[in-house]
Formats: sequence, structure tokens, C-alpha cells
Amino acid sequence: MTKLKIKSGDTVLVIAGDHKGQQGKVQKVFPDKNKAIVEGINTISKHEKPSASNPQGGITKKEAPINISNLSLTTKDGKATRVGFKEEDGKKVRFSKKSNEVL
Repeated sequence: MTKLKIKSGDTVLVIAGDHKGQQGKVQKVFPDKNKAIVEGINTISKHEKPSASNPQGGITKKEAPINISNLSLTTKDGKATRVGFKEEDGKKVRFSKKSNEVL
């Protein structure tokens, strides 16, 4: 299993698939499945039966996981960048390969 370069809380850009070009914030990462849930991207409609917690039932919208290979981390100016790792003051940190700034 490789080290993931995207963490929850990062702003990412979708670089492939139906939602190409959209940006969002990563809510959750699933490293074992190599997927992430991004806020506002890859939403699906799910039919839910009425239950005690949801007496109305009906159609609800929720975000589905998207493959990490389809995501690219963005810098502060909103441009996509690749991520590398380097050591600073004895700690391993992520940095932008485009601008060489620490993320």
C-alpha cells in the first residue's frame, strides 16, 4: 500500500471523469480502497424507505466516493499541482512540485 498524497481537508480538482474541472474539499479518505469523498462532487440520489429515524422517506442526495487517481491537489491560487515529500526540521512534509511551497 502506497502513501496517499491527499488528506481530508485538502482542496482538490477533479482531472478525469464526469465531474472533470470541478473543485471541492475532501471530507473523508479511504486508503484501503484508494477513494475519497469530495464535498459537492459525485452526488448520487438514493431512495430511502420510511423508518423511525426518517419517517418521511423519499429520495436523498449524498456524495459517493471518487477514485484518488482522478483528483489533483490544488495550491492556494486554485491551480492543480503534483505533490512530493521532503524532510524539513526532521519532519516529513508535503510540498507542491509546481511552486515548491509546503502544503
